[in-house]
Amino acid sequence: MTRVFISVDMEGVAGVATFDQIIRGGSGYPRAQELMTGEANAAIRGAFASGADEVLVNDSHGTMDNLLHDRLDPRARVLFGAPRPSCMVQGISAGDSIAVFVGYHAAAGAPGVLAHTFSSNFTELRVNGEAMTEAEVNGLYAASLGVPVGVVTGDDEICDVARKAFPGVTTVEVKRANGYSSADSLAPEAAGAAIFAAVQAAVADAPSLRPAAVPDELVLEVDFASPLMADFAACVPRTDRVAARTLRGQVETVDDLLKLVMAWYYLASLGAQQLGALIHRR
Repeated sequence: MTRVFISVDMEGVAGVATFDQIIRGGSGYPRAQELMTGEANAAIRGAFASGADEVLVNDSHGTMDNLLHDRLDPRARVLFGAPRPSCMVQGISAGDSIAVFVGYHAAAGAPGVLAHTFSSNFTELRVNGEAMTEAEVNGLYAASLGVPVGVVTGDDEICDVARKAFPGVTTVEVKRANGYSSADSLAPEAAGAAIFAAVQAAVADAPSLRPAAVPDELVLEVDFASPLMADFAACVPRTDRVAARTLRGQVETVDDLLKLVMAWYYLASLGAQQLGALIHRR
């Protein structure tokens, strides 16, 4: 049986480059939902065109309820809503043939359209001392289950990262970064056609793909945007404070690593809310 897992983010979608598009309530957000759904459908169609038996789509952006379900290819199932411990790769399983990452972006602090790593409250995330993108962290989780990453789509910056991180991966560059919130993008139809072709070929070639290597040691470090955010996140057991804005935690598995990322994520958001309340106090 061929099972395909697809994680779909928004910042790396063709035609998306601004905060107004990626945040619910922005005037550009409804259109970005349509673009995101269109690229998800292109990946779904590509998987089924290559003989997939099952496709699971993970809505992986922000509140994780962005995809327009009534416009999704009905052959696929969709996992949505938050919180969830494995975040963008919730639902992937050891029996999956291939993972596909659509609409992905560069890491916090790196060049790239709307670059960040899981949260705007994280200024850098490192595993074993190396700065990592969401794609690389999610790829480690997939690899821990024996699932290779076969396709990554997004801007030129994340495509460069993916080619170095994932053996045999196919990348689809749907836009080029001209700055943090500026891009030179393919038209949606052209992006969809490229994603369809890439996924179709990668699913057919899935037996030849190999997962990325999983390190024996897993040490997570995050630099937070403010010491207050780190104060909140430092409450997690086995978390070490190594600097005013930096926390470190050593874990046994990639599953535990993602759970720690999520715990720090939500606790840091409490710090951000407290800071916001102070800033806007009248």
